[in-house]
Amino acid sequence: MKRLAVYHEGQLLLDRVELADRAWQRMRGLLFRPCPEADGGLLIRPCNSVHMFGMRYPLDVVFLDRQGIILRAIEGLRPWRAAWAPRAHAALELAAGSIARLQLEGGMQLTWQEVA
Repeated sequence: MKRLAVYHEGQLLLDRVELADRAWQRMRGLLFRPCPEADGGLLIRPCNSVHMFGMRYPLDVVFLDRQGIILRAIEGLRPWRAAWAPRAHAALELAAGSIARLQLEGGMQLTWQEVA
């Protein structure tokens, strides 16, 4: 999987985000994987909904449009729940507490670039 760094207004927010852009990667998501670390996550693209069926820990989920603008930010989505944002193009799954820690909110634009 490709590794990404995520930025807001040029400031590095996360430097260990994996990109899930293939069908199998998107379907699996973080299922059967450890919770992302504080500086990591999973960017699923394309994606406008996520489910937590079979998960063992809560996640923060940020839905983004094609330009990386946050459409919806969900804190602490618990296992066996689902969430969606109809106009979203991508979902960024993060460790619970990341939205508050990073001060992410609707309307902010995130950018990313591949890390070698």
